[in-house]
Formats: sequence, structure tokens, C-alpha cells
Amino acid sequence: MTGDRLPLSQAAFVVARRDFIAILFSRAFFFFLLGPLFPLAVGALAGNIGERVENGAEAAQIGIAMSGYDVDAMRLARDRLATTLGPSVPQFVVLRRLPPGTTFDPRPVLAGHEGHLGAVLTGTPAHPMLTATPERLQWWSGPVALIASQAQGEAKPLPEVATQAVLSSGANEHRAQLRTAQAGQLLLFLLTMLLAGMVLSNLVEEKANKVIEILAAAIPMDAVFLGKLFAMLAVSLVGIAVWATAIGAFVLLSHTGSTTVGVIDFGHLPSPALGWPAFLLVGIVYFSMSYLLLGSVFLAIGSLATTVREVQTLSMPVTMMQVLLFFFANLALASPDGWLGWAAVIFPFSSPYAMLARAAMDAAAWPHVVALLWQAACVAVSIRLGSTLFRKRVMQSGPRGVKKRRWRRAASMAVETADQVVQPL
Repeated sequence: MTGDRLPLSQAAFVVARRDFIAILFSRAFFFFLLGPLFPLAVGALAGNIGERVENGAEAAQIGIAMSGYDVDAMRLARDRLATTLGPSVPQFVVLRRLPPGTTFDPRPVLAGHEGHLGAVLTGTPAHPMLTATPERLQWWSGPVALIASQAQGEAKPLPEVATQAVLSSGANEHRAQLRTAQAGQLLLFLLTMLLAGMVLSNLVEEKANKVIEILAAAIPMDAVFLGKLFAMLAVSLVGIAVWATAIGAFVLLSHTGSTTVGVIDFGHLPSPALGWPAFLLVGIVYFSMSYLLLGSVFLAIGSLATTVREVQTLSMPVTMMQVLLFFFANLALASPDGWLGWAAVIFPFSSPYAMLARAAMDAAAWPHVVALLWQAACVAVSIRLGSTLFRKRVMQSGPRGVKKRRWRRAASMAVETADQVVQPL
């Protein structure tokens, strides 16, 4: 019988094609595709509404309590500067026009939350006193000093400043690419954790229906695991393509021009070291490797679980471990060439995250070839271990049942033979 079985590659392709078509054209997969789009739509709407509310809210103002002449001079100087500097110049609100020699305590005004005051300016233009919280003191000390300087004497137009721009500096480029690396790691982690669970649920369902035992009797168990993993990977890539198309259409059709999805603003991400086309390509490949690695572990867990409750119990440690590995790979960005960075690259389950970050920060291509070969070898070993565990834990009931049936059949044949021998006597 074993000689009539299909080769491993053909058997895996048969299983992959069967699972891919069955899942892709099911109603459950359609609702699965819609699931993540609702939170993204709600997040985009909430961000748009929050931005409009923030822009529509009244800006913080500075209250002035000076003599009448000083108040007019400060407001006039402020208006002149506003024509040049724009909205960065703070707004002034007259609190008191004090008689000469009169002092004013601004602390009760700020403590009483009068109006929308963020600070109070007292004293004179020659000796201004700004009272505010520490962060507002840092924001407004410079503009207030400039306004007070203009208010003291004859108004003069601000000189035109000659500028010379550079594209970037080494420190700025490194910091910018670090943001792209972190965004890539986060997106890879979210997609892997969201989509890898389909492997586990599919295997448990087929175990309950005895389909997996029929497949294992017809083709090698390694082919079953390999076919299921690649079928789920193909379904996941279809889902990612649908989500990316929906997000792109939303961005193009929206009038806001916002490219923020969740916590990532893709419109302002700096260009990675490999360039966007190569970075997206290696991102898809590293997602595939991360998915296959985690999916093989979930398949091994599915071989141990018989109910949905057992699946949830056994998969929780793997999920928490995956979260820790994500943080480990993120921490390795602090020293990519140190022992921590190389440990994240070598360990199989954190290697896709670490190498995707390197693609954003390093233009060298050969490390990715070596890393992908290493990850592919780890995927093969993981699939082999998972299929062996499944064969020992689940399929052991098959041979024992066959042996029992053969023993019972032999015993019944022996009894019938004995009866035939005894009857003539």
C-alpha cells in the first residue's frame, strides 16, 4: 500500500489545494475578512473626529495685566509679529489695565480657571513676568520675549533670514529608519497573531470529523501538515491583499488625505534602507516564514487538543511567548550589532522580526538570504516534529484498533475451526 502513495510534494499540493478552495469559498472566510476592517474604520473615523475637535477647540491664550500703555504696546507688537510668524504667536487677552505702580498676582486667576488662559503676563515690556506651567513656560518664553522687545521701541520689520536646507543628517536618518523598523515589526506581529490561529481551528475541526485520520491513511503525515500550512498561508496572503486594497481605497477616496491606520501613520514613515519595493518584498517573505513557524507550533498543539477549550488552554502559553519574542526583537533594535541583536536574528521565532528591522536600517542584501535559508530549515524541522508528535499522540489509536480487530478475527476463526472439528465427532 505504501508504494501506491503520492510523493510528498504532490500529496502536500493536493491537501493545500483542497483546504485553500474549501476555506476561500466559505461564508466564514468572508466574515473573517470583514472582521478587522470594522476596528480600522472605527479607528480612522475616531482619529478624524478627534483631529477636527482638536482643531476646532479654542487655543490657549495669555492673559495680560499691565498698565494701559504697556497693554496696547504689547498687543500692537503681537499683531505685527503675527503677520510674519503666523499662528505660532500666542493670543493675548486683557485681564486688567493696572494703574501705574500697581502689582497684580496672577496665581489666583490661573487657579480659578478663568476663560481659556494658559499663562498670565505681568510686569512691563522691559521686565516681563510670565506665569504658567513648566511646559508652557518653555513654549512661550521665546515668543513673549520677542514681543516685549518689539513693544519697547520703534517697530522695525523683521529681517529676512537666508536659509540653506539639507536633505538629512546621519543621526536623523538613523532615527527615522528606526521608526520604520518598529512599524514593520508591529505590523508583522499583528498579522501573524491574527492569522495563525486559523491553522489551529482548522485542524481541531478536522480531528473532530475524523477527516485528518482519513488523510493520514492515504498520504504521509508530513504531507498533510505541509499542505495545511501552505494552504493557510495562501489564504492569509489573500486576506492581507484584500485588507491592503480596502485600506488603499479608503485613503484615496477620503477627502482628509490621512494615511494613519491604527497607531501607524504610513504616509510619514521614512524610506527604509532597502527602499520600499524591496522592503515590502522581504516583508511578505518574512511574514510567510513567521506564519509557517508559528503555524507548525499550532499544528503540534492541535495534535494534543481534542476540544476547543483545550485548544485555548494550550495555545495561550504560545501566544504569550510570541508577545515576549516580539518585545525581545524590538529591544534588540537598541544594539543590532551586539549579542542581543544577533541572538534575536539566530533564534528562529524572533528572526523574522529582527531581520525585517534590519531591512529598514541596513542596505545589505546577503544577510537576508542567509536568514531566509536558516528560517526555511527551521520550518522544515518544526513541521517534521509536529507531524511526528501527531502520529504518536493521535494516530496511535489506529494501529491498536487494527491489531484488536485482527486478534478478534483470528480468535473467531479459531472458534469456528474448533466447532467444525468437534461437530463430526
